[in-house]
This record gives sequence, C-alpha cells and structure tokens, in this order.
Amino acid sequence: MLDVTVIEDSAAAAASLDPVRAGLLAELAAGPASAAMLAARVDLPRQKVNYHLKALERHGLVELAGERRKGNVTERLMRATAASYVISPAALAAVQPDPDRFRDQASARWLLALAARLVRDVGVLITGAARARQRVATYALDGEVRFASAAERAAFVAELTQGVSALIAKYHAAGAEGGRPHRVVVGLHPSVRPETLAELGAAPSQGAAGTGARGAAVTPGPAAEETTTEEEGEGSDV
Repeated sequence: MLDVTVIEDSAAAAASLDPVRAGLLAELAAGPASAAMLAARVDLPRQKVNYHLKALERHGLVELAGERRKGNVTERLMRATAASYVISPAALAAVQPDPDRFRDQASARWLLALAARLVRDVGVLITGAARARQRVATYALDGEVRFASAAERAAFVAELTQGVSALIAKYHAAGAEGGRPHRVVVGLHPSVRPETLAELGAAPSQGAAGTGARGAAVTPGPAAEETTTEEEGEGSDV
C-alpha cells in the first residue's frame, strides 16, 4: 500500500468524495476486509457495500487483497490502494487553477494556484514513474517561524527572495545538453490554528500550536531516499 497517491480522473474523484465510499476507503486503509465485515462496521446491507466496493475497485481506489472460504461462500478481501489520497486539480479539467494567468507574489490566491499546480505536476510525475517502476527526484523543506512584527516578516521575505534568486542564477544551466528543468516553489503563509484544523478533521502540523514551537527550525524531506539516477528515473519523461 502506498502512503499517498493522487487521483487525476474526475470520475474517480467523484467516487472518492461520496460519503459512504469515503468511509469504506478509510476502513480499508486500516486493513483488508470483506463486504460482510464492512457492512457490520458501517451499518449497511452487504449488497450495498458490495456495490460501492465495485465502484471503488473500478476506479483503482481499492484492490483485491485475497480470498477466503466462509462456509459455502468465497469472500473477497479488499484493501485500499493507498493510506491517503490527494485529488489533483487535473480532475477539474478546464477550471483547474492556472498561476500563469496572473502573477502576484503577495496574493494568497496566487499561492493557492501555485500549490494546485504543484499537486498536479508531482501527481503526474508519481503516476508516470510508478508505471515505469521508477522513482522521482524531488526535495521538500518544511518549517515554521514566528515573526515579531510585520516589518520582520517583510525583511525575511526580502532576504529569502534574494537568496533563492541567487541560488537559481548560480545553478541554472540553460544550454546544458542532457539537463532537465526543475520547478522551484517557495511559499510563506500564516500557520492555521489547531482548533481550525480540528474542525476540518485534519491533524495539526508538528509544532504548530500557535506558539511558534519549532522556532526557526526547518524539516527537510528525505532527499537521499528520493534522489534517483538517470537509470532509475531522473531522465524519465514522465
């Protein structure tokens, strides 16, 4: 089972958003189960659960984990294909966000459009790499900082912009034969309050307790695990 996978098809997205099917996905993410087992957990007739499972299986959201005999019946044990799912903006087709339509570094909506494109692009890369049995060379950095004032925040943004721009200028090789473009996305936004996340049913970020618990610490992603050679996927056309 994958930790997270992306849903790019609009029909699959619709299937995952159905409340009953979303509940079944959550149950199957915890472990394999049969329609009869799920029916008892979610208080629905087994036939109705079977109907929903077939729809989820058709869209690749659940898969067969095994079979077992129970009396004169062979039960199919199903499992979720991932522990969690992300719906790609590609599922929205023509109405997906496009950050190229406007550019405003101080706009929360532009940041949201950039984040949506990030989800879409990384989702496409993951899907293509999975088909080719390759890995994608990615890197992520996450952190939290508490600013003493708006002026301090503005100074931080100015230094961050200058530093990242200098790094890009240093390493950008426009005419490098065999090189591959990489997208760099840097964002900054206020932390969401834990109580707000709780209302949404989301887990709070580490250290995001409204007190700047992590200070200026940053948590880098596992670059060594995700970095690949050209043979493993760096040169893949996904």
